Amino acid sequence: MSAHTNQRIDGKRLWDTLMEFAAIGATPKGGVRRLALSNTDLRGRTLFRAECEKLGLSVRVDEIGNMFARKPGRDASRLPVLVGSHLDSQPSGGKFDGALGVLAGLEVMRTLSDLGITTEAPIELINWTDEEGSRFGHSLMGSGVWAGVYKRDEMFALRDLDGVSVGDALDSIEARGSESATPFAADAYFELHIEQGPILEREGKEIGIVTGAQAQVWYNVVATGQDSHAGTTPPSARRDALVCAARIIDLVDRMMRARGEDGRGTVGRLVVLPNSSNVIPGEVRFSVEFRHPDAAEIDRLDAQFPREAGFIARDCGVALEISQLFKIPAQPFDAECVDLVRQATGRLGYSSREIVSGAAHDAVYVARHIPTAMIFTPCKDGLSHNEAESIEPGEASAGCQVLFEAVVARANRPK
Repeated sequence: MSAHTNQRIDGKRLWDTLMEFAAIGATPKGGVRRLALSNTDLRGRTLFRAECEKLGLSVRVDEIGNMFARKPGRDASRLPVLVGSHLDSQPSGGKFDGALGVLAGLEVMRTLSDLGITTEAPIELINWTDEEGSRFGHSLMGSGVWAGVYKRDEMFALRDLDGVSVGDALDSIEARGSESATPFAADAYFELHIEQGPILEREGKEIGIVTGAQAQVWYNVVATGQDSHAGTTPPSARRDALVCAARIIDLVDRMMRARGEDGRGTVGRLVVLPNSSNVIPGEVRFSVEFRHPDAAEIDRLDAQFPREAGFIARDCGVALEISQLFKIPAQPFDAECVDLVRQATGRLGYSSREIVSGAAHDAVYVARHIPTAMIFTPCKDGLSHNEAESIEPGEASAGCQVLFEAVVARANRPK
C-alpha cells in the first residue's frame, strides 16, 4: 500500500479506542455482551458522549436513543455529511461489529481536530440504537424508527424476554432524548463495517467497496400443539409443536440450499414451552429469515415458505401462526458516494473489490432518505456475531483512512 496523502488518521489511537470500548461488556472468551439499552450499553454511550464532547462536538439524542455528535462546517447553510454505525452487540458478540464504524468515525473527528481542518459542510457522527435486535427481537430499530420504516410507539411497546419494554429500557438508562426520531436533511451518509463474511479475506482484498445490500424477509413463527405427558401419550395422540418446528427448520434449510451459494435461510431464535424433559412441547416460538441479492427471489421465498410450512403444520396436527416481521427490498447505494469510496481506495493504493452486503446495516434504511455508501474491511475467517470475531489493526486503519478520505471529499465538494 502506498500513501498518497499526508492527512493520516492515527491507527494506533483508533485501535486503542476499539480496545477501550471492547472492555465494556467484555466476555471471558474475548467478545462483548453489550445489549441495547442495558446498563452496559449505557456505559458505552456515556464514554462515547464524553469522547465527543472532548472534541467540542455538540451531542444530541432523539426519542429512540440515537446519538448525534456534530462538528460545525465553515458554511453553516450546507447540509451535514453523516458517518456512523452502532455500539450495541449480540449476546455473545465480537469487538468490531458496529463499534468499528462508530469509533472510526470518532477517529475521523479526532484527525480533523489534530490537523486543524474545518470542512465546508458540517459532519455528524451517529451511534444508532439497537441495530442488532438481539434484546427486543427487532433489528435496525433506531435507524428504522428514524427512517419511518417502523412506528415509534410500536417499537416502544416491544419487550425483551424479561418483560421489559423498549420504552422502559430507554427511561431506565436515561437514553430517551427530546428530539423527534424523524429524518432530517443531510448531504450523505458513510458507514464503515467489517464484512462479516469471507470474501475479502479469501481474495486478499483490503477494502470492500459496497454497492448495495441484499433483500431480506423475516418472520416470527408460533407453532401451537398440546403439551402432554412424554411417557403416556402414544404417537397417534401427539400434537408435538417441537417436531413441527424441527420440520419447518429443515424446510428453511432446504429452501436456502436450493438457491445455491447466494441463498441464505436461518432460524436463530427458538423458545420451547413448557421446556420440561418429560413433557411433549405444546408451543414453540421461533424466528425465520431469508436473504438473497435478487428481490424477485425473496418474493418467491416469501410466497413459498408460509404455504409449505402450513402443510407441515397440518400434517403434525399443530396450529401455525406466521407473522412477517419485515421485508426489505434490495437496496442499491448512491453511485456518487460509492465512487468517492472507490476513488479514495485507489488514491491510497489499497487492493479492493466491489461487493454486495449480505448483512443488513443501518445504512440500508438511511439510504432511503440520504445518499449512502458503505466500506467493508476483512474479518478473520469471515466470522462475526461470535466472540472470536477478529480483525487486524492494519485492516481497521485502512478502512478508517478510506472513510476519512471519502467523508472529507464529500464535505468539501463544490456547492
